[in-house]
Amino acid sequence: MTDQRRTVHIVDDDEAIRQSVGFLLRKADYKVETYPSGTQFLKAVTRETRGCVLLDVRMPDLDGLAVQARLAETGIALPVIMLTGHGDVTLAVRAIKAGAVEFLEKPFERTVLIAAIETALAQAARADRGDLTAADAVVRLAALTQRERDVLDGMVLGRPNKLIAYDLSIATRTVEVHRANLMEKLSARSLSDVLRIAFAAGLGDPADRA
Repeated sequence: MTDQRRTVHIVDDDEAIRQSVGFLLRKADYKVETYPSGTQFLKAVTRETRGCVLLDVRMPDLDGLAVQARLAETGIALPVIMLTGHGDVTLAVRAIKAGAVEFLEKPFERTVLIAAIETALAQAARADRGDLTAADAVVRLAALTQRERDVLDGMVLGRPNKLIAYDLSIATRTVEVHRANLMEKLSARSLSDVLRIAFAAGLGDPADRA
């Protein structure tokens, strides 16, 4: 019998996605529950619900960010992996800052999806969600050059490379180089990792920018 803690809740209004991803995950030995809307999902889950959530950003009733907020408001600590077919840096910033484990753009590779799910389930298994302390994050950021910090600030604000380049009066290609360098220094594999480290260090906190 599949461990209930290895349950993946798929919330997506696209039936084809629910079926295809559900089939893939069941073959990978996960227990799968599917929901066609955020509203139905929220009616079904409780604080005792285990596993993680694959949550589509764009749905007709409640969008993914709204569902994520409702989970937080009701104290349901299910790790969230956001899914979207409309890659958007601003949405990624909002989702990660609100606690999402990962932000995946459709179509995604099986290995990437499985890795994100395993990260989410590992997080769910820890009593202390989010083991990256502020001190750890600050130490990582200390390795960045000033220009890399400038680029990171733009990323935290959800600005695309082109606008960061405009703000800093440098070429877009230069921003891309700085972005790649800072991700390597932070040992970040994705934008989600970068944002998690930045937020843990206190970047992007409105109180810090007042």
